[in-house]
Amino acid sequence: MIMSSVFYRNIGKTYPTAVRSEGMYIFDETGKSYLDMSGGAAVSCLGHQHPRVVQALCDQVQTMSFAHTAFFSNQPQEELATLLAGKFAEPDAKVYFTSGGSEANETAIKMAWQYWHNQGAHSKQKIISRVHSYHGNTFGALSASGNLPRRRDMGDLLIEWPRIDPCYAYRHQHENETLEMYALRAANQLEATIQREGAETIAAFIAEPVVGASLGVVTAAPGYFQRIRQICDQYDILLISDEIMCGTGRTGTFYAHEQESFVPDITTLAKGLAGGYQPLAATIVRSKIHQGFGGTKAGFAHGHTYVGHAAACAAGVAVVQCLDDEDLLTNVRTQGTLLQNALEAEFDQHPFIGDIRGRGLFRGIEIVADKATKQPFPDARKITAKLHQLTMKHGLICYPGGGSEQDGLGSHILFAPPFILQEEHTELLIKKLSTMFQELFDA
Repeated sequence: MIMSSVFYRNIGKTYPTAVRSEGMYIFDETGKSYLDMSGGAAVSCLGHQHPRVVQALCDQVQTMSFAHTAFFSNQPQEELATLLAGKFAEPDAKVYFTSGGSEANETAIKMAWQYWHNQGAHSKQKIISRVHSYHGNTFGALSASGNLPRRRDMGDLLIEWPRIDPCYAYRHQHENETLEMYALRAANQLEATIQREGAETIAAFIAEPVVGASLGVVTAAPGYFQRIRQICDQYDILLISDEIMCGTGRTGTFYAHEQESFVPDITTLAKGLAGGYQPLAATIVRSKIHQGFGGTKAGFAHGHTYVGHAAACAAGVAVVQCLDDEDLLTNVRTQGTLLQNALEAEFDQHPFIGDIRGRGLFRGIEIVADKATKQPFPDARKITAKLHQLTMKHGLICYPGGGSEQDGLGSHILFAPPFILQEEHTELLIKKLSTMFQELFDA
């Protein structure tokens, strides 16, 4: 066995080596195929090796790979910004490109701080988020995150900002409440927190329209984000929509917030934005936010080496054009409904499946020890780790998650397949899951 010089995130674990990919599949060095039903981490929205994106990337690299944007702009950056701004709900949105979701959310936080500083509101510094949220691994983004397993090893080094509960009807809706009543109660936690902390200290509220990795694809109850928008406007607080996972068409519309009928002040995209062909993320701001930087000599005091990277943006342009030209968001909506129906038909009565949920090609299954009480399995059962082992064993790429010590919400599986998904892939998924669950729960 050859000793590796790679510092792996899971020290001591041995990984198969991926050597080839095509369409819905990844192949390792032994020739084993893996059905990619999570797009890695909701990244591969077009599937693997899409010829149009590969060609666009090759063409750009042959022309110019990189010119630092402290000195130059470049055509792919300009073109992609125009595409993203054109899909935004309001005119004259502006787009700032980075390399990944953590950077995009870090950028959003710094934009919020500097926006208020430019307005003379120097005390508006706190970022309110939600319990179980995950917004990235950089210092500011992780500080804003409420995902305890990801925060735990950092101890008390992170900034401790206020949080409210997620809008999570499966767990938090009362028996006597309609979804709309619950949405209002959940959203009003934000107002109570603002009043307790003082609106003059709050810069922004950040949330995912559809919660991804932390909870396993949880959609908000109807009216929740409309009320959140009202509260943010009332107290003069910016609203950041984290669409790193759920955006770029994943839920059936290009921006996830479109289906919630609100306009964020700042929106972040990554993962599917370049489909895995290049590292790329975007922070999109409303015109009024951009105008808040116009009177400063320094502009936006922030930057990374690969901001607006030409080759990365060229890949992003090709991905967005493919989404439009191939009408893939229609397939997201159609196949998403079929995927939900197939999961419900096979597992809705399963004694250890508590909830099957999602939107578009963003779906989740929550696993429970008791279906009636929704009691989760104890962390000691290591359900999430076992699920990951079983998925790899059976040639399936999906996204098991969960296992927080404090909240005890147990385990879930997230599905975020490429937008080229067809019924045959869903049928294969169901077969693999059925075998996996039998092995998991019979053990």
